[in-house]
Amino acid sequence: MQYIIIGLVILLIIIFIAGIKFVPQASEFVVERLGTYSRSLSAGPHYVIPFLEKVAKRVSIKEQVVDFKPQPVITKDNVTMQIDTVVFYRITDAKQYTYGVERPISAIENLTATTLRNIIGELELDATLTSRDVINTKITAILDNATDPWGIKVNRVELKNIIPPREIQDSMERQMKAERERREKILQAEGEKKSQILVAEGEKESKILKAEAEKEAEILRAEAEKQAMILRADAVRQQKILEAQGEAESIQLVQNALAESLVKLNQSDPKENVIALKSLEAFAKAADGRATKIIIPSEIQGLAGMVTSIKEIAANSVQQPPVKK
Repeated sequence: MQYIIIGLVILLIIIFIAGIKFVPQASEFVVERLGTYSRSLSAGPHYVIPFLEKVAKRVSIKEQVVDFKPQPVITKDNVTMQIDTVVFYRITDAKQYTYGVERPISAIENLTATTLRNIIGELELDATLTSRDVINTKITAILDNATDPWGIKVNRVELKNIIPPREIQDSMERQMKAERERREKILQAEGEKKSQILVAEGEKESKILKAEAEKEAEILRAEAEKQAMILRADAVRQQKILEAQGEAESIQLVQNALAESLVKLNQSDPKENVIALKSLEAFAKAADGRATKIIIPSEIQGLAGMVTSIKEIAANSVQQPPVKK
């Protein structure tokens, strides 16, 4: 009997321990009591009544990512493409997630595919390829509203790949190649244009600088010639001034000498013969000039005749030989 009691105590302890549940962080447990929803357990220790309650579902409330396989869609201009999507979602209500929809991930996948077909059907191929952000925003808004009753919050939806038909890809590649070649030619033409402009501007600047240099050189030469002429004119003027001063001083000296000679002559009380001789000397100097007509005073004429007679007598006496005794 004692062993039976010990066994029952141990069994009760095991059952009690079995009812203790530890919920991990970022998780929730859905508890059912006798097959119906009882409560949701958040992170931490909890107790579940054995045999009456059970954990029906363990739910992770972390953000999750699901990658759906490519879905065929048709654009407005009847081009069939393959588009695969990536959905980022998070479970906000464990109860609704558990009981709201069967296979919620499959439901999200099908809802994504139908929504994507509706959106792409309103767009043409070019708009589809260039409007990823618009498509992502529309799909996210539609899925978020549709999954609220399921306890799911769709944070964002991304178009992972847009795969058009092979012939469309080839056409797009040729178009892109042509566009790149066109841009390359435009860039080359613009580069050549800028190069020619720079060369022309360089030549223009060179000519301008050369012309300015020549102009400045001409100005400097003219200034130098002007200064040289001014210096030559000053030299000539100084030379003439000095010559004039020399002539004036010479004339002054001659006049002073004549005046002194006249003063000395007057002081010496000259005789008539001396005065006549001086008159002859002055007449000789006057006759030595360029005058074509000379008026000779009568006194000088008589004196000149006398001088001539004296000169002849002296010449005759020189020519006659002396008388021998």
